[in-house]
Amino acid sequence: MTGIEPVRFREGGQRRRRLMLSALAVGTLLAVPALSAATPAGSASAANATTASATPSTPSTPRPTVVLVHGAFADSSSWDGVISRLERQGYPVIGVANPLRGLADDSAYVSSVLDTIPGPVILVGHSYGGAVITDAAVGHPNVKALVYIAAFAPDQGESGLAILGEYPGSQLSPALTVRPFPGGQDAYVNPADFRQVFAADVPAGKARLMAAGQRPVSLAAFAEPSSTPAWKTIPSWFLVAGADRAIPPAAEQAMALRAGSHTKVIRGASHAVLVSHPDATAHVIESAARSTS
Repeated sequence: MTGIEPVRFREGGQRRRRLMLSALAVGTLLAVPALSAATPAGSASAANATTASATPSTPSTPRPTVVLVHGAFADSSSWDGVISRLERQGYPVIGVANPLRGLADDSAYVSSVLDTIPGPVILVGHSYGGAVITDAAVGHPNVKALVYIAAFAPDQGESGLAILGEYPGSQLSPALTVRPFPGGQDAYVNPADFRQVFAADVPAGKARLMAAGQRPVSLAAFAEPSSTPAWKTIPSWFLVAGADRAIPPAAEQAMALRAGSHTKVIRGASHAVLVSHPDATAHVIESAARSTS
């Protein structure tokens, strides 16, 4: 008896383990349909929808490239607030370093940049940059719109200097400081006058930085006449700075009217409207882009 009982015990234990394993297997099989039933029938499509909604939508057609051309007494950083807003909307942006050496040379430089862009372009100019884009866009069928931001939009044979002489109110000329360079003369805005003339609605600290980092323009550039204006064949938009003390608002409105531009006026805006009102500036550019897509 003593030799057999342990064997029976082991056999009984093995039987019990087999029964327990069988019960577990049955329970698992029964649990699978229960879990399936607890899962909503549309869960797979819901998961797919969640994934799709988390993925940014891609425009059906590519966005045009926005090419920004700064004017005199500034550089491409003046577009920073505008660039950030356009890029959030999916626009590729190029801020061109305008040489500010002469209208024909500056326009040729911007034209060479346009040669490298295969798709549609929205070409934007501020201040003297408006005269540059007026000449640079000629011969570029990919330029779908011109946008003038408190800018010159000269006709053939006109210069920036002539336009300022025709419309009184500019405070720019008496605020200029002239320094010679080999082959010519450069004009700067006197830092003491910079905010009043150029950036009256920009915070004082920011205006001081702009004044200290301004890029000069050759005096010859302001006096150089424009060639065939692109705005005669390309749709244009114009943002008029209502309190501009560099280019009189009346001059901006007259050039916009002559070009048949879609025009927006921001009352109280200084010449540096692209810095003080980046949202409105970006909106005008987007309006041009949307209307030509």
